[in-house]
Amino acid sequence: MKLNEQGLKDRDAWEAAGFVLPKFDRDKVKAATAENPFWIHFGAGNIFRAFQANVVQNLLNEGVLDRGLVVAEGFDYEIIEKMNRPHDDYGIAVTLKADGSIEKTVVGSVVESHILDSENEAEFGRLKEIFEKDSLQMASFTITEKGYSLVTGKGEAIPDVMSDFAAGPEKPKSYIGKVASLLYTRFQAGEKPVAMVSMDNCSHNGDKLYAAIQAFAEKWTENGLVDAGFQAYVNDKKKVSFPWSMIDKITPRPDASVEEILKKDKVEELEPVITSRHTYVAPFVNAEECEYLVIEDAFPNGRPPLEKGGLMFTERETVDKVEKMKVCTCLNPLHTCLAVFGCILGYEKISEEMKDAELVKLVETVGYKEGLPVVINPGILDPKDFIDTVLKVRIPNPFMPDTPQRIATDTSQKLAIRFGETIKAYQASSELDVKDLKLIPLVFAGWLRYLMGINDAGGKFELSPDPLLDTVCPYVAGLKLGGTVDPEVLRPVLENTKIFGVNLYDAGMAETVASYLGEMIQEPGAVRATLKKYV
Repeated sequence: MKLNEQGLKDRDAWEAAGFVLPKFDRDKVKAATAENPFWIHFGAGNIFRAFQANVVQNLLNEGVLDRGLVVAEGFDYEIIEKMNRPHDDYGIAVTLKADGSIEKTVVGSVVESHILDSENEAEFGRLKEIFEKDSLQMASFTITEKGYSLVTGKGEAIPDVMSDFAAGPEKPKSYIGKVASLLYTRFQAGEKPVAMVSMDNCSHNGDKLYAAIQAFAEKWTENGLVDAGFQAYVNDKKKVSFPWSMIDKITPRPDASVEEILKKDKVEELEPVITSRHTYVAPFVNAEECEYLVIEDAFPNGRPPLEKGGLMFTERETVDKVEKMKVCTCLNPLHTCLAVFGCILGYEKISEEMKDAELVKLVETVGYKEGLPVVINPGILDPKDFIDTVLKVRIPNPFMPDTPQRIATDTSQKLAIRFGETIKAYQASSELDVKDLKLIPLVFAGWLRYLMGINDAGGKFELSPDPLLDTVCPYVAGLKLGGTVDPEVLRPVLENTKIFGVNLYDAGMAETVASYLGEMIQEPGAVRATLKKYV
């Protein structure tokens, strides 16, 4: 069974193997989309293929939509060349459910795929055509937070961006420069309205996209490279909107165990491709069953009823509350707890940690007891129900191949938002006392213990990538099992508000953190003993 138009003509074979197939007339949908596209998405990665494409497929199956998706890839052209096109834009979405069952869906809602290459006249020309269409309502993005940055990680100007500022919208080289050029095409076609919707997993994502596009509009206007009025168009919310959104669905890279399941079903040509840009992509994606996409309802050219597919549309303030609920309390902090201690205790799967009595009690206490009292209920999602799903369905899912080592990446960049906001809320409350936070300081101590790179058995392990390792590791370099902790040595770390969100001395937590750390380095097994003692 081959995943392409020809191979899918044998519907009986696919259905006999347990696959859910598209129920709509794809040729008809393809023709309607070509004539009147309504949604183009930038970023042909796993989250798009497992989530947005699947939502549109369901709505096509139900007859709610009559047109499909257009996808464009601007970071790694080989995804389109080596994966989308050989499979006629079909993909397989494998949903790994917590009850042990799996759902296999052939997704055919993507009916056009393009390379975001301004040097390629055919590819870029078609993208311009799409942006000139009256029917286009939304351009959405999953290009990672880095994709919106016009400077390097060190704050230095990106050469392609600088050259695009000077050269104008004709043939830009940078990702956002190309997107801004396409938006300029829409402006030239009659200042047509459109929503530019970031769906990346970062705070206030719409503002990041707006800032990047606005920078191009401003520079091109200053340099006389665009028609007067383009900058005003970008800044007119009735014509171009940049809604905020919150997305949540775990889509790890395609897993070998899932590939084996599909091979047994006799699906051919499943081999993943590792591109020259080190993207790992396969004809299938594997993902959890839970998914959330909350979007600010700001669509100047209207929108289809995507809420019928499970997407939630609301006000900007509510999106903000949902995001804070997830990032500051109900999911991300719990992941960090498990990542830090999982690495020290030798776990290789997050799901396995949910069989560990101490770690389960740790995340339950951090979530329900310490975090939940300061969460603002956004209304459209209940915080307690969200944590219930995280701890009872999502993290324990044995089929999700997620690791503490992956989640421990960049922890120094995450602690401030994931825990610091809770501490600040306690400090600001007249009813709550920071001294009642017992396990958040334990997690901070656990992170410092993690930075030693020594597991609880006394063996070495490799730290996950983190931009501050060179800064913070020297402060724990003198620690050893059987030794003691000098809080003054740790002072520069403990008072670093960029790491923890607050000065732990000012918050009255520094001594507690140092004391916990002292207990964790007493001897091999001391981390486990400390967890048993305090959780």
